[in-house]
Amino acid sequence: MQDYSSDPLVGTLVDGRYLIQSRLASGGMSTVYVATDRRLERDVALKVLHPHMAGDPQFLDRLGREAKAAARLSHPHVVGVLDQGEDDRVAYLVMEYIKGHTLRDVLKEKGALPPRLALALIDPVVEGLGAAHEAGLIHRDIKPENVLIADDGRIKLGDFGLARAISTSTSTGALIGTVAYLSPELVLGRQADARSDIYSVGIMLYEMITGRQPFDGEVPIQVAYQHVNSSVGAPSVLVPGLAAEIDELVQWCTANDPDKRPVDGYALLSELRHIRRNLSDAELDLQPPAARPAMPAVPPPPPPPGPPARRPGGSPDPRPGGSPDPREGDGATEVIGGRQQPTEFIARSSNPTTVMSAAPRHPGYGPLSAPDDVNHDNHDSYYGHDDTDDSAVPASKRAQRKHDRDEEKARQRAAATPVRSLREGNSRRRGLLWVLVLVVAALLAGGAGWFFGMGPGSPGTIPEVENKTVAEAQQLLRTAGFQSTIQDVFHDDVAPGLVVGSEPAAGEVIRKFQPVSLAVSKGPELFPLPELVGTSLDEAKTALNGAGMALGQITETFDESEPAGTVLAQAPRSGNPVRHGTPVDLTVSKGPQPLPVPDVRGQEQGDAVKAIEAAGLKAVISPETVFDRTVPKGSVVAQDPASGNLTRGGAVTLTVSKGPRLVDVPSFVGKQVDEARKALEDLGFKVEVEDILGGFFGTVRYQDPVNKKVPEGSVITLTVV
Repeated sequence: MQDYSSDPLVGTLVDGRYLIQSRLASGGMSTVYVATDRRLERDVALKVLHPHMAGDPQFLDRLGREAKAAARLSHPHVVGVLDQGEDDRVAYLVMEYIKGHTLRDVLKEKGALPPRLALALIDPVVEGLGAAHEAGLIHRDIKPENVLIADDGRIKLGDFGLARAISTSTSTGALIGTVAYLSPELVLGRQADARSDIYSVGIMLYEMITGRQPFDGEVPIQVAYQHVNSSVGAPSVLVPGLAAEIDELVQWCTANDPDKRPVDGYALLSELRHIRRNLSDAELDLQPPAARPAMPAVPPPPPPPGPPARRPGGSPDPRPGGSPDPREGDGATEVIGGRQQPTEFIARSSNPTTVMSAAPRHPGYGPLSAPDDVNHDNHDSYYGHDDTDDSAVPASKRAQRKHDRDEEKARQRAAATPVRSLREGNSRRRGLLWVLVLVVAALLAGGAGWFFGMGPGSPGTIPEVENKTVAEAQQLLRTAGFQSTIQDVFHDDVAPGLVVGSEPAAGEVIRKFQPVSLAVSKGPELFPLPELVGTSLDEAKTALNGAGMALGQITETFDESEPAGTVLAQAPRSGNPVRHGTPVDLTVSKGPQPLPVPDVRGQEQGDAVKAIEAAGLKAVISPETVFDRTVPKGSVVAQDPASGNLTRGGAVTLTVSKGPRLVDVPSFVGKQVDEARKALEDLGFKVEVEDILGGFFGTVRYQDPVNKKVPEGSVITLTVV
């Protein structure tokens, strides 16, 4: 993590809640910070939009709607959107903070990846994308910079919600997406859907396997041109020995025509996992060759009309294109160009998200032609003509059909060809043999025609069986001519006993002798909750994160036995099986409750003790008593502490008065009044003087009391003449 101490936002509090700790990255549309959510006491990723975006009220309104839609998507392989808002200074998005690195970092360090690692890394990305597509969300900016790999190995797809908000805030006809991964329909200004994300995934998988992107150019517009007018070559051209299934998977995802791609993330995930299960260890662990020099980064000429050229085996020859610089940037978002003004492009040493004009151009304007002028590849001629509609069938299945047809034709040719020459001169026998050969050929052709036309080898479409009972699904498959097997799986949304889906998926066309596997729901997979009671709040948060659970509501309460910050209770309780992501509410100790100390000074000792104990405290009587001229004997003259708070059972020490001290009163009769007054006051008495005849002589004639012990502070009366 890189910190920029000069950033004015570092160390500030956003919206009274998010304390910005450091800056992670900055791009053309936003800056990403690590911040602490002071309300929930956790670190988050805070994406702060630049002023030119935050100053648009319509954009902020769209951003709020998109953030709410993204926040409803909860999936272990999608970075969660937690909050969105703006204060007087900034507009921001709050997202889950993933401590780790990106797929771009992996590609920088390792270059091309073995198929096993590439497929393992792309699998959770496609699964998260499938969940988003099912929820109606389109990402629009799939790229390695948006694939986050946590330090504990979790893989998540980030930046949902921002791409659509930015794209709808630009001028009419603008589009969002990193040029290197942009689908042809987005370049041509057409509507983006789930299949546009699939195209980007295919480009990213090509790069993971080969170590380079399929298209390159000096400026992004050249790369965009190639996406529209060229086909992505087979990765095996750069990685000899690569399994044909991986070639087909990449080219299925990156078909120019969206109708010839997987319909969404889950459709791709099914085929991806099928390939991973069926490839051998040698094919999965194939080591990619050393990095090759980049090809010239120049725009290719417009393709000639007609189907793409083929190399042996039916795969199209790769189009010219260079290797991208592996030292990609931070995945920032930049605005690139408009229709009528000069365009400033980003150097290819970075990999920003670009916003390009997608309005149709005049045929003579620039390298991008209008949508109607684009020459799309003819996939029927690419895979061989078939009377059935193969548009939704993966390339591997279409190749299997072509193989089956070729085998049938070969058998027919073999049946019609004599295996040896007939003897000359016996025309009758030769004619009989020819008849026999023709009969056998006809039988073979008829049998093959029946087998592949109406029998077990005929093609059939897998029916839709999702949310059906097992009996209903099996009956549908039997009616369509298929045999099925059952596999129990966990599923969060489909009720136990109902069918989740099939392998191959519904809508796919296969031979009827091929098996179909039904995935039957066992209900959601449940996981036991960890024991959190007795741990600290920080330890409980760590345990919940490790168990894949969410932190629910935190309630604080006083507790006399547990120190502050200790978890006292949890709901649901530990051991209860729950789904991943279940929020767990915690009750946390605030420590012993503070109790105010009552003031009992001046009260009789017994009453004072009762008052202290009634307050939940303990009264302790000091063994030493003291004289006090104002507090009667047996009453409290002092207490420690005299005020403040104590915890329950805290001690309050009480000091009891012995009453006033007894002092001898000497006689001052015959003394001058001033001398007598001072002496008596020094002994602690109060003096009152009564004058007789005006006290002319100032001599004490009478004194009361005199020559006896009286309490300190008593009044001594002097009669003066």
